[in-house]
Amino acid sequence: MLEKIQIVKQRFDEVSDLIIQPDIISDQKRYIKLNKEYKDLKKIVDKGEVYKSLTDNIAEAEEIIADGSDAEMVEMAKMQLEEAKAELPALEEEIKFLLIPKDPDDAKNVVVEVRAGTGGDEASIFAGDLYRMYSKYCSDKGWKVDVVSLSEGTSGGFKEIIFEVSGEDVYGTMKFEAGVHRVQRVPQTETQGRVHTSAATVMVLPEAEEFDVELDMSEVRIERTTSTGPGGQSVNTTYSAIKLHHEPTGMIVSCQDQKSSHKNLEKALKVLRSRLYEMELAKKQAADSEKRKSMVSSGDRSAKIRTYNYPQGRVTDHRIGLTLYDLSNIINGDIQKIIDELMLAENTEMLKASDDVI
Repeated sequence: MLEKIQIVKQRFDEVSDLIIQPDIISDQKRYIKLNKEYKDLKKIVDKGEVYKSLTDNIAEAEEIIADGSDAEMVEMAKMQLEEAKAELPALEEEIKFLLIPKDPDDAKNVVVEVRAGTGGDEASIFAGDLYRMYSKYCSDKGWKVDVVSLSEGTSGGFKEIIFEVSGEDVYGTMKFEAGVHRVQRVPQTETQGRVHTSAATVMVLPEAEEFDVELDMSEVRIERTTSTGPGGQSVNTTYSAIKLHHEPTGMIVSCQDQKSSHKNLEKALKVLRSRLYEMELAKKQAADSEKRKSMVSSGDRSAKIRTYNYPQGRVTDHRIGLTLYDLSNIINGDIQKIIDELMLAENTEMLKASDDVI
């Protein structure tokens, strides 16, 4: 492992020198890429220093014990050796995971699309619950949430809501939420107390930078309209809402969240780029048999990933068979424990698939 860490240290030193070069700083694409690599390598280098210190302590303690000339020193060395050996396995495991090649998209911001599925009004209410769950989670993480567009349900919630999340390593965390979420509960409109099953679909798209996707604006038809639904008078009487039609794919993206048509256009273009980028990612994943086998973060929109059972206070993630009886806290944004388990499962899969980690 020390040899592998040393190779990482050499690359870290190279990148440290590169990111202060004027030609790199002036090249946004290269600078962002190298700066992300610098942060990832630094985590390994820092842990590597702890690992080296620990192995040095073990070697020193073993030497003192082997010498045996000072009984008091031998006792202290035995304690030092026991402590260091107890810490070593967990540290080695942590470094192994850090050495797994990272998905470059993990550092990106995301566009999240939540849509009501089967279940009528109850599905829209559930889509609203999911949006609030994610908003609270993102707020607790210090991430910024911006609504791009929404369509309200007739009895509350949303038929559809699209929002951006920006922060550190957002896609690497939120990607695990993509798929079909199912809720089992008695709807507010149910008079006989029967439990109904409804669903909502969540899409999580890595937010594409301008240099990620070549978007030919001659293929994009821009439609400016007045906003519909709730909003101030100025929103509803000016042509600030934007609808983009991408002719080659037939994709349509709408945004009316901002009073400024320029800001709405900017947001709509971000969503369009992200959807096009996700299309390209899906093609690559389809060609990659290993990724296709992974159920943890495949992003399969048709896959039922999680059930929220209100009568039992239970949340079950079907990908890893995780069941938690903590629905109240989870639906209020406390989803980190689920994401941690999903990350661990994915890292374990990748560790098994990697032949040259150590």
